[in-house]
Amino acid sequence: MTEPYNILILCTGNSARSILGEAAFNLLGEGQLRAYSAGSQPTGQPNPFAIALLNSKGIDTAFARSKSWDEFALPDAPKMDFVFTVCASAAAEECPYWPGAPMSAHWGLPDPAAVSGSQAEMALAFAQCWTSLERRVNAFLSLPIASLDTVSLRARLKSIGDA
Repeated sequence: MTEPYNILILCTGNSARSILGEAAFNLLGEGQLRAYSAGSQPTGQPNPFAIALLNSKGIDTAFARSKSWDEFALPDAPKMDFVFTVCASAAAEECPYWPGAPMSAHWGLPDPAAVSGSQAEMALAFAQCWTSLERRVNAFLSLPIASLDTVSLRARLKSIGDA
């Protein structure tokens, strides 16, 4: 592989799961890929618990901003190789046209931002989300992408999301 794969992680608000997914792909991908995140209805700011979790792992959060997926449908946007939705509502929405027709899959996760309770309970929900994303990113990174045909790759991506 000469060029890193471009990956877009989508959620509705682009404040929690998708931002964590962007960070996980960029951290674990170690230059093999470039991840971005966006939302269909961005909240305008990352969730403070997502930022706190990333800070606790020593991850620079300067990248984190809540943005519209429309940015990635523009002609000058990076061409995506893969698009993953991490929430059911974003998966059900009609997405913009992605130049290059990237491979896509739904990797639904419970919304940690929807958890109510103590600070510790909310932090735990974000930590669990991070752990799930780490597992999925590592499974993705272990795929022999270049040697898989389209049907097989699509099936493997779906199975990662189903796990």
